[in-house]
Amino acid sequence: MGLVITSPAFENNKLIPKKYTCDGEDVNPPLSIEGVPEETKSLVLIVDDPDAPMGTWDHWIVWDIPPTNKIGENTVPGVEGLNNFRKHSYGGPCPPSGTHRYFFKVYALDTKLSLNSNSRKKDVEKAMNGHILAEGKLIGLYSRR
Repeated sequence: MGLVITSPAFENNKLIPKKYTCDGEDVNPPLSIEGVPEETKSLVLIVDDPDAPMGTWDHWIVWDIPPTNKIGENTVPGVEGLNNFRKHSYGGPCPPSGTHRYFFKVYALDTKLSLNSNSRKKDVEKAMNGHILAEGKLIGLYSRR
């Protein structure tokens, strides 16, 4: 079963507005989530950039988000883990060169993860294993001018 992830701020595979990047206000964009299964206990949101020069760069890791159909702009919807900026917060797109793809991935789980807030993406992915009811993604693009 799949989740449908959209944003009123940008369309799939289209440019992310500057407001949501390091060149703007650096706040998370609003997201809408359709198709969350009734038995969902929590959501996980992972935002990463697979086009980063040093390998995939993690911009935002959030878990134990109560089941919902939207994540508001500039919010902290759950427990924030440690991203590659070494921060517990959203870090917007800030590519060193070229146009990068940013994946906003949402997972519906049959459990809460209750991880330590210093957990990283790999810890969250390991804890989610075997608990994913549905998932979906939205891809945004950004290049610095």
